[in-house]
Amino acid sequence: MQRELVCLFARKRFCTAKQVAAYLGLIPRLWESGVLKGKTTLSKTGPSYLRAKLYMAAVAASQHNPDIKKQKNRLLAQGKSRMAALGAAMRKLVQICFGVIKNQQPYQPQAV
Repeated sequence: MQRELVCLFARKRFCTAKQVAAYLGLIPRLWESGVLKGKTTLSKTGPSYLRAKLYMAAVAASQHNPDIKKQKNRLLAQGKSRMAALGAAMRKLVQICFGVIKNQQPYQPQAV
């Protein structure tokens, strides 16, 4: 997955991690029509194979990465679903990868 993300960042020339998350379909999408209001889900645009790999990475990271684990526990305490917390973990992984590649520095966890 690392090689694919590096190639993606280089080929598309994203300026921000938010643009990468939008390209990968990791942004919320609200379902509304007139009076009806549905659930908010991930937009799921972009390459699905990268989203699938990010999902599995987010499952592992939510158990072992202190930053992502803290974020997941905070969202679950707020009453969010497990899938919503995993979607946020996927986006956080994209932000971490983007920062590491852009700044050319190793990742350092913030949570202690």
